[in-house]
Amino acid sequence: MRIARKPYPSDVSDEEWALVAPYLTLLREDAGQREHALREVFNGLRYVVRSGCPWRLMPHDLPPWFAVYQQAQRWLSAGCFEQLAEDLRAVLRMASGRAPEPTAAVLDSRTLRSSPESGERAGYDGAKRKKGSKLHMAVDTLGHLLALHVTPADADDRAQVGRLAKAVQAATGESVELAFVDQGYTGEKPATAAREHGIALEVVKLPEAKRGFVLLPRRWVVERSFAWATRFRRLVKDYERYASTLADLHLVAFVCIMLRQAAQLATGS
Repeated sequence: MRIARKPYPSDVSDEEWALVAPYLTLLREDAGQREHALREVFNGLRYVVRSGCPWRLMPHDLPPWFAVYQQAQRWLSAGCFEQLAEDLRAVLRMASGRAPEPTAAVLDSRTLRSSPESGERAGYDGAKRKKGSKLHMAVDTLGHLLALHVTPADADDRAQVGRLAKAVQAATGESVELAFVDQGYTGEKPATAAREHGIALEVVKLPEAKRGFVLLPRRWVVERSFAWATRFRRLVKDYERYASTLADLHLVAFVCIMLRQAAQLATGS
């Protein structure tokens, strides 16, 4: 269905919509209570995450902000984006000549500076010298999302390994056997927490004679994934009242990234 407005760069393409529509159609397209085209509602969600605008500042040629927000909550509650992420990841892995489910993962965290909306739950990250929230994330060795969650910035990375490992195994059918981490995850406690879920931790260390920027084996993959997320302006800082909302919007962003890659494969571009 063509839209009767000028397109935004964040709009979903025809190829992407063909892939995503079956996952987002919770009701029939001709359902009586549907007031807005489902594709336009998804475009509204993408616009908010990509541009960083508050919900109430959405352009008037998109569906009303409250309709987009409510439908986004329905999609998230139904697990639509989790299923999309899992299926898209499998497709992209097979297209790269890999098995559908990974046997290795990369874990890391990223600190996002707080805003007035998120300040009440913020913590202080002494290493990064930031007050805000910390995104803990696991990706496969191609950089595709496996699991994530959000804590205050003062949370210890090592204490989050067990939760991440459990989520990784749930998302992959317990196929992951090895996880690469940086030196912030050293010690017996994180190693034991990972082993309880069948994952061995491998700490990737900096070379002793480090000079300038050094590209660490395996570890650079998750850093690139964090960089992908910063292209979505809503995710540059923590603008959310709830930690769960920040995690949900990261999930939406990574689905959009994988969706574009899958559509490029489908069109051969």
